[in-house]
Amino acid sequence: MPEAHVEASTPGSVILAGILLKLGSYAFIKFILPFKYYIINDSIFIIITISLIGFLYASFSAIIQIDIKKIVAYSSIAHMNFSLIGIFGSTIIGFIGAFTLMLGHAFTSAGLFIGIGILYDRYKTRIIFYHSGLFAIMPIFSFAYFIFIISNFNFPGTINFIADFLLLLEIMNTSIIFLFMNFFGLLISLLYSLFYHNRIFYGILQNNIKYFADCTRLEFYILTLPISFILSCG
Repeated sequence: MPEAHVEASTPGSVILAGILLKLGSYAFIKFILPFKYYIINDSIFIIITISLIGFLYASFSAIIQIDIKKIVAYSSIAHMNFSLIGIFGSTIIGFIGAFTLMLGHAFTSAGLFIGIGILYDRYKTRIIFYHSGLFAIMPIFSFAYFIFIISNFNFPGTINFIADFLLLLEIMNTSIIFLFMNFFGLLISLLYSLFYHNRIFYGILQNNIKYFADCTRLEFYILTLPISFILSCG
């Protein structure tokens, strides 16, 4: 999936993160979940363990990436692994949390990829080291992108926080060890999200990018739609 995101255009990445990834979760809910207690009831513990390992692995992989799209792509992998915990959980609370996370992740990742597309249209690169100090010349875009960043690591006031809280309740009913592993993964998510946001929008302004403008009116409207959903539901 990271390679698919890197090679895809901005609309392709938005469709992949916002719609196509949810088809996999829908398949679990539609075809596997009705038979959970007949077929895989004894394997739920193993499934949740694999999901947490994938969550941690994707979070650590996102830290070392230098392509902004790959960072968001690995973040999507982590969130989808996290949603599996609720889908295969033992209570309705986890299922509601997984469904909410699928919905919130669709808008959050779509907004992040739209923002990356806006940066790429201006600077023709997605390498994180070529972006710095953009808050000085793009304050509106910086604020809008910050909303997506805090939603990405489940900050209170966003829809992802509701999903994360419900999933934490589900994990608490399963295992305390899993709960601590999840907290550690969320901490890693916080670190890489704030790191790459700080690296792009703050610091010394690069000499080759200081003549570009902020969001156009169309870009502002496009970013406002997912932000409105994220904050209103949160």
